[in-house]
Amino acid sequence: MAILLLAEHDNSTLADATARALTAALQLGGDIHVLVAGANARSVAEEAARLEGVAKVLLADAPAYEHQLAEPVAALLVALASSYDAVLAASTANGKSILPRVAALLDVMQISDIVSVEGPKTFKRPTYAGNAIQTVQSADPIIVATVRTAAFQSARQGGTAAIEAITGPDSALLAEFVENISVKSDRPELVGARVVVSGGRALGSASEFERLLLPLADQLGAAVGASRAAVDSGYAPNTYQVGQTGKIVAPELYIAAGISGAIQHVAGMKDAKIIVAINSDGDAPIFQIADYGLVADIFTALPELEATLKARAR
Repeated sequence: MAILLLAEHDNSTLADATARALTAALQLGGDIHVLVAGANARSVAEEAARLEGVAKVLLADAPAYEHQLAEPVAALLVALASSYDAVLAASTANGKSILPRVAALLDVMQISDIVSVEGPKTFKRPTYAGNAIQTVQSADPIIVATVRTAAFQSARQGGTAAIEAITGPDSALLAEFVENISVKSDRPELVGARVVVSGGRALGSASEFERLLLPLADQLGAAVGASRAAVDSGYAPNTYQVGQTGKIVAPELYIAAGISGAIQHVAGMKDAKIIVAINSDGDAPIFQIADYGLVADIFTALPELEATLKARAR
């Protein structure tokens, strides 16, 4: 089986999501080629070439791919697809935008958010907001699938793949890049963080969200998350949102403070290894999936937890 994996990157650094998606590709078996579509992205191609299991890196380096707009990258993937049995990408904003276009142009059914590879054309994926796992077998001549990266470990370093420069087809630009607004933080990136501290609407305001959660996250070296209710209420930016319509995380430790445990939120964090829930409502659904639960007032419990961690650090 020949597999083409679309790399996730910012033209200078390869995202960890690619290494995780590669692990899924390795379970399919066969030669894996990684496609790096970008501008001045040679360093990304070199990173991809060092991943164990990559047979070749295809580098499409051109201004048209600088911002990985969906239309030109999808056209490039379609032009290459005839040489492959499967086209994969991480289930990120880019992957979710590009691969459905590829599937439509190839006239095949996309398989979204695979969490397990059961065979060459058989996969498991979550459905009903993560409450059920569906087994899907593809009957299409080529597999087009996105990989839920939280379900896979990162592939190891140690590869020595060759890098081949390629050119893509000329395609009409139906979209134009306007601006990239990114949030810079000294905290770990949410999706790949080992520890995540999340807050819900019970925190009451943006100022309380910041006062109670951020110092605790700093003590733990954690990323900060939020429920959709907290984001919709304006307590936190949407980049913090964890859940079915936000980011899917699987940290070693997930602390849910003032989060009731709605299905939408649970779908995004239920694969965390240890879940700690703090809520004043002892009947909150979050306690049903928590490994440790504390029925307490978060306005008292969070400062006490932060103070205890600070004292131990000293």
